[in-house]
Amino acid sequence: MSNLSELKVGERARVLGFGDSTGAYRRKLLSMGIMPGVEIHVVRVAPMGDPVEVRLRGFSLTLRKDEALNLQVEKLA
Repeated sequence: MSNLSELKVGERARVLGFGDSTGAYRRKLLSMGIMPGVEIHVVRVAPMGDPVEVRLRGFSLTLRKDEALNLQVEKLA
């Protein structure tokens, strides 16, 4: 298990959970379609690591570095 910020461009992962995030942050992610079991593909990472662009459920989404740190994922082959 790792967090989303550790993934490199082109890697895929499955969301496992939200880490030590608050209820409001968890609801925000859920409203954007990020929930346990969803597959995420890392499309781009800015030079300083913030933000991270991911693709999931047919759309692209950018997350800040601190948001990506709290998103626990499992790398897929």
